[in-house]
Amino acid sequence: MSNVRRVYVEKKPAYAVKAQELQAEIKSYLGISTVTGVRVLIRYDIENISDETYKKALVTVFSEPPVDTVYEENFDLGNAKAFSVEFLPGQFDQRADSAEQCVKLLNENEEPVIRTATTYVIEGEVTDEQLEAIKHHCINPVDSRETGMEKPQTLVTEFEEPADVIVFDGFKDMPEQELKALYDSLNLAMTFKDFLHIQNYFHNDEHRDPTMTEIRVLDTYWSDHCRHTTFSTELKEVTFGEGDYKEPMVKTYEEYVATHKEIYKGRDDKFICLMDLALMAMKKLKKEGKLNDQEESDEINACSIVVPVEVDGKTEEWLVNFKNETHNHPTEIEPFGGAATCLGGAIRDPLSGRTYVYQAMRVTGAADPTVSVKDTIEGKLPQKKIVRSAAAGYSSYGNQIGLATGYVKEIYHPNYVAKRMEIGAVMGAAPRRAVQRMTSDPGDIIILLGGRTGRDGCGGATGSSKAHNTQSIDTCGAEVQKGNPPTERKIQRLFRREEVSYIIKKCNDFGAGGVSVAIGELADGLRVQLDKVPKKYAGLDGTEIAISESQERMAVVIAPENVEKFLAYAAEENLEAVEVAVVTEEPRLVLNWRGKEIVNISRAFLDTNGAHQETNVAVDIPSKADSVLVQPEVTDVRAKWLDTLKDLNVCSQKGLVEMFDGSIGAGSVFMPYGGKYQLTETQSMVAKLPVMTGKCDTVTMMSYGFDPYLSSWSPYHGAVYAVLESISRIVAAGGDYHKIRFTFQEYFRRMSEEPSRWSQPFAALLGAYSAQMGFGLPSIGGKDSMSGTFNDIDVPPTLVSFAVDIAKQQDIITPELKKAGNKLMMITIDKDAYDLPDYEKVMKLYDVVYNMIQEKKLVSVYALDAKGLIAAVSKMAFGNKLGVSIRGCLKPEEAFAPGFGNLIAEAAPEDTDAIKAAFEAAGLRANVSIVGSVLDEQVFRYGDVEISMEEALDAWTGTLEKVFPTRATENKEEVQTGLYDTKDIYVCKHKIARPTVFVPVFPGTNCEYDSARAFERAGADVITKVFRNLSAEDIRESVDVFEKAISQSQIIMFPGGFSAGDEPEGSAKFFATVFRNEKIKEAVTKLLNERDGLCLGICNGFQALIKLGLVPNGEIVELDENAPTLTYNTIGRHISKMVYTKVVTNKSPWLAGAELGKVYTSPASHGEGRFVAPKEWLDKLFANGQVATQYVNEAGNPTMDEEWNVNGSYMAIEGITSPDGRVLGKMAHAERRGDAVAMNITGDQDMKLFESGVNYFK
Repeated sequence: MSNVRRVYVEKKPAYAVKAQELQAEIKSYLGISTVTGVRVLIRYDIENISDETYKKALVTVFSEPPVDTVYEENFDLGNAKAFSVEFLPGQFDQRADSAEQCVKLLNENEEPVIRTATTYVIEGEVTDEQLEAIKHHCINPVDSRETGMEKPQTLVTEFEEPADVIVFDGFKDMPEQELKALYDSLNLAMTFKDFLHIQNYFHNDEHRDPTMTEIRVLDTYWSDHCRHTTFSTELKEVTFGEGDYKEPMVKTYEEYVATHKEIYKGRDDKFICLMDLALMAMKKLKKEGKLNDQEESDEINACSIVVPVEVDGKTEEWLVNFKNETHNHPTEIEPFGGAATCLGGAIRDPLSGRTYVYQAMRVTGAADPTVSVKDTIEGKLPQKKIVRSAAAGYSSYGNQIGLATGYVKEIYHPNYVAKRMEIGAVMGAAPRRAVQRMTSDPGDIIILLGGRTGRDGCGGATGSSKAHNTQSIDTCGAEVQKGNPPTERKIQRLFRREEVSYIIKKCNDFGAGGVSVAIGELADGLRVQLDKVPKKYAGLDGTEIAISESQERMAVVIAPENVEKFLAYAAEENLEAVEVAVVTEEPRLVLNWRGKEIVNISRAFLDTNGAHQETNVAVDIPSKADSVLVQPEVTDVRAKWLDTLKDLNVCSQKGLVEMFDGSIGAGSVFMPYGGKYQLTETQSMVAKLPVMTGKCDTVTMMSYGFDPYLSSWSPYHGAVYAVLESISRIVAAGGDYHKIRFTFQEYFRRMSEEPSRWSQPFAALLGAYSAQMGFGLPSIGGKDSMSGTFNDIDVPPTLVSFAVDIAKQQDIITPELKKAGNKLMMITIDKDAYDLPDYEKVMKLYDVVYNMIQEKKLVSVYALDAKGLIAAVSKMAFGNKLGVSIRGCLKPEEAFAPGFGNLIAEAAPEDTDAIKAAFEAAGLRANVSIVGSVLDEQVFRYGDVEISMEEALDAWTGTLEKVFPTRATENKEEVQTGLYDTKDIYVCKHKIARPTVFVPVFPGTNCEYDSARAFERAGADVITKVFRNLSAEDIRESVDVFEKAISQSQIIMFPGGFSAGDEPEGSAKFFATVFRNEKIKEAVTKLLNERDGLCLGICNGFQALIKLGLVPNGEIVELDENAPTLTYNTIGRHISKMVYTKVVTNKSPWLAGAELGKVYTSPASHGEGRFVAPKEWLDKLFANGQVATQYVNEAGNPTMDEEWNVNGSYMAIEGITSPDGRVLGKMAHAERRGDAVAMNITGDQDMKLFESGVNYFK
């Protein structure tokens, strides 16, 4: 008799978004039209749980009665076919983990074991072959597998005690042939030359044979990923071919060599290599005094500059960090996990530098995702599947951790079919006073913090450094890490506290290489106790513990006297922290496991980074005949215009971009799409500095530049123009280019012994060197990925330039066209005979543009790219649906020509003369001309061609609509409900001058800072407490802490986020389960009934309120199947955009400061915001004045149109209240507002919600 209980949970048909989506994919992706229905059930197997806990969990944790149907033990299949899918053993299952955490809240003394699977039921006539195709579509073998329908006897895994780590007997004296056979059998990333280097060391220095762990640790330490082996290979002989552009390329090379000799005068240990070429401009410019703001430290994992900042009128120094990271290989084989941990990896670098990461950019490369799935190369996932799953993974991680993604762009080129490009770039900042950079001294303690070690992520650093072929997808599973964003969020909270940050002497993340590298890099001498490292499960051997990577762990160096204090701080943030190592005098890395030393290697040998590698380079010279920098032939302007808008690299990516939370942190100066209709895409991201308290007008800016077609023709020109393009986009937003700092992303085909294979990265880095020296602006960091090859296909030569700038919020302008009657001015750069920019003149030109923006003469500016003027003006026009007329005298060839570095600007007619005069004064009169004007009517005119706004938008939005849909329903009808106007508003009898607000923080909460700031600004005091649940004792203590905090407060603010990752399969379950605890429930009841208190829940907080029954009932009750609730958005994904909501009642104290009938604009960002309820409930809510706000269209009318009612809520309901209005729940984030926030959006963002709540008590 099995002790395991089994539960299947299925969404009711009206809410079965995932099942409907899969059915549509089976038809469109796989071309199987005989499937008549699809069901998706979540399967839970549960053990070690009492009957009482199980009964409670069934309707609160595993399911929600309003939207789910529950089947215990089994369900009726009918004649359908079914299969179930589970994660591979060792993969992190967030759903099972969150379910266990939630069930433990119901009884903290039980230790439930839960496993989950997804069961797919396929109805209709399906052949065995078709069923296999459906399984293949649903199961990625890298992280999942099919599992049987029979129930296991037990879920408790008995792990075998791992064997001792093996020693390679005879290794140090092994003959070369035998050694080569051993090398081949180990599947290492290092070369055989490295392997011989190791044999030499053990023979000559250690006089013993190495252990398996030592070989694996060295393989990880010396992998290209950790040590940039390819970039550090000595380039002995550099030769240039013949061709049209030989002269500038050779000249740049000669300048570089001369600089190399000057910088390293008198040294013979420095040789020419790609790494040296990448860093040389920075070293030279630094020597010239052009890099005085760089933070000097040997510890930094990210680019770091020191910026003077004014906070409340006082100047203080801040560190601004930025970093780019790629996860190309993991995302190619497991798109969701690979992309999620790409962002996790980008975050952890500045985070380990103790800066708070507040904004991210995502730039990706893919082949055409609109092609048929049948055209997929063998051994590859379909492009459409990769691009969608990767976007879901990256956005899921960023949205959960609470990081605003300010800019998202996917670049399309056929050769990214070789391997996807997945880049995450992030910004972080902290006051300089909070960060110490110190050395590790003998006796210092190393503490491991955050997530536990598992098998996932063993070999990630080496995996991304190996060659890949058709079989890779089957063997690489363990190399892909699974992200756990709620844990990384806890580390962010901990490090943001200045008192904690200040006692950290040094810190390293567990990115590539796990314990051995993360701890190994912190000090020259170390003794590490691997038995102390917390593990996800038993059965890991010493080697696995030593090299497993994960996102959510940090190793920190703490002086012995601060250890207790640090561990206590970590406990406050609900983080596991353990002392695992001590710094030693002797410079050796020693790892102990089960009482034995399994690694004992000298630091000097580790630091050799393997054997010295050498090669020659033969540089290819591009030919002018193949140039892409030419004017196209245009015979039919109308067709060319529409085709340009349909182009994969021009068309709208709105359905992709809206998956990423762009507003969290209340600091995003731009939303990704602006204007009244949110249709003008921005070209850079701008954010306010994340200052905890006080007023500050400093903003950071980041943009990127890169074109794969240009780089494929000439990597040299490609890099020059990537740098120029990244600068032009900063200039277009109002930035001062003099302060720009770059970080580069290099992504190239795999190198070999063949000198011509090295041509692309060498030429690209020469181009980047030329541009940095030309502008006098350095790149101070970067990331290289040198394995972009699949069989015989290579990725396009890729050097992406990320430009970072610091500005004031008042400098910034937005790109959407502002006003009919304004003029459009084309600003063009000068080029030399080799099609390269004239740097001196470009700088003068950008200075004039900057000054004209400062003088408010240019009101919007857009930087041109490969597609030229027409694409740019169209995008500028869409946001406010203003028309454009282009002057007939502009030749069509010029209008559609590539325009890298050029700008198109909007100016009032009365300012154009002054603008021309400014260019003339700089000797650049010929570089500016009026090319058109802005129209009131929604039309594009050029000569005798006329294109309606609607036709242009259809062309622009159609291309990717099937890949990244922006709507799932066609219903556009308006909802007629009227306003509820009453004089009978609840009055507070318990007055207080400064009310106290309690903000609870759970695993996955991410809006607590924004919520607290909104209430403090409104004049309240705020108590924030973290719910701790690492042990039964923690849970009991947290309940008491929460009970006490509620009793001291007048208001409870339920903040947004992803409580426990919105798992198990549903939002805010952890949140609601805590508040159902009897003690906490009683405290809430007293606050409402005895002290006239208020509750506010936004987004995830609204989800918690409705799942508790606090709205619409005004008290915590059990939910029945007819209760109103919030479920998945109709579009079946997260949606982030500004929504327009109308206040339709004045019954609630929360709305006292808002105007009845007025429309406000606020950011929405959620995956489960669709309000659903039976008709009786809807009628009752409207009749009682409990509907607070409704989604409205541009005319201000409540609507079912998904463009405005973004989640498909019944009756367009966005927020509801309790019967007396004192409890309010709403989806849109009223707390995410501030000076210069979402500047490119029209409308009033301030509902006075928080002020109304505070004033109610006065």
